[in-house]
Amino acid sequence: MRALVVGRYGPPTNLEIRQEPDPQPKPGEVLVRVRAIGVNFGDLMQRMGIYPGGPKPPFVPGMELAGMVERVGGATAAAETDGLRAGEQVVALVPFGAYAEWAAVPSRYVFRVPAGISFEDAAAIPVNYLTAYHSMFAVGNVQAGDRILIHGAAGGVGIAAVQLARRKGLVIFGTAGPTKQDFLRKIGVDHPISHERADFVEVVRKFAPDGIEMVMDPIGGKSFAESYKCLGPTGRLVIYGFSAAAGGDGKKSWMRGLMALAQTARFHPLRLMRDNISVSGVNLGVLETRGALVRRELDDLFRMYGAGEIKPVISKKFFLEQGAEAHQFIHDRKNVGKVLLWVR
Repeated sequence: MRALVVGRYGPPTNLEIRQEPDPQPKPGEVLVRVRAIGVNFGDLMQRMGIYPGGPKPPFVPGMELAGMVERVGGATAAAETDGLRAGEQVVALVPFGAYAEWAAVPSRYVFRVPAGISFEDAAAIPVNYLTAYHSMFAVGNVQAGDRILIHGAAGGVGIAAVQLARRKGLVIFGTAGPTKQDFLRKIGVDHPISHERADFVEVVRKFAPDGIEMVMDPIGGKSFAESYKCLGPTGRLVIYGFSAAAGGDGKKSWMRGLMALAQTARFHPLRLMRDNISVSGVNLGVLETRGALVRRELDDLFRMYGAGEIKPVISKKFFLEQGAEAHQFIHDRKNVGKVLLWVR
C-alpha cells in the first residue's frame, strides 16, 4: 500500500510517499480501506518531533480517518469488533498511522458512521468535534447564557466549538487573524477579536467586567496566563494544545519550545481556590480507556449532524501524496476550517 512516512523529524518536506506492507488485522482489529483523513495540528507536531509521547521515525502520522470496513481479524472477530461487517462506513481514531491507503485498527477505536454522512465530513468530525464537545460539556460544564472565549475560532476545533456554543446559547468571543474576522462574524461569533491587532483580555473585560465562564486555549506560552485573566469566579480554563512551540517554518526549534515553556503560567492550587477557577487539560489520545464515553459523545455529535445542528467546514482537500503541501498550508495559517487528505 501507499503511505505517507516521516523518515526523520523536521519540516513538511520530510513527508514522503512510500510503499509499505499491507496491514493484516489481528483478532479484535478492523481493516479499514481509507478514503479521507483529517489533518490535525497534532500531526504537524508529531512530524516535528515535539508531540508528547509521539512516535519515533520512521512512522506514518495521522490520528483520524474515514473509510470502509474491508474485513475483521480473527475467528472471534464478530464478538470482539462489536459486530462490524465488511462494507460498513466507519471513522477511526488512532495514535498515529492514518496517512495510508489501509489501516488495521483496534475495534475500540472504530465507530460506525450513520447513513448520509460523506467521507469528507466523517473524517472532519472526530478529533475536532470530540475535542470541543468534551472540553465544553464534560469538562467545562457550560450552561445556556455562559460566556466563552475560543482561541483559533477559525480553525477546525474552533469552528466546532463555535457551532456547539451557538447550539447551547452561549455568548461567544473568538480570536483569529485579521483576515478571518468577517468569517467569524458569519459563523456566529458575537465578539470577533484579531489576535494581531487587539488585546483579547481588554476586549473580553470590556464586555464582561466580571469575567467570563470559560476559555478554550490551544496556544500555550504566555497565552495561558492571559486567558486566565479573562475568567471570573467559577471560570474554567481548558487547555488542549501548545501551538506556541511550533513556528511557521515547520521545523523543530529547541529555543522556541523553551521560550514557550518559560512563558507558561504556573497555577498554584491556593490561587485557584482563592479565585474559584479551574484549569483543566484535554487530550483525546489518553481517553482510550474511556471508550464508552467517547462512543457516547461521538454518537451525540452524529445525531446533531443528522439534525443539521453542526456541519464541518472543509478548508481544503489534498491528495494523500500532497501531504507536505497540506502541512505547510496549516503552518502558514491559511486554513479556515478543516484540512483533509483524500485517498484516490
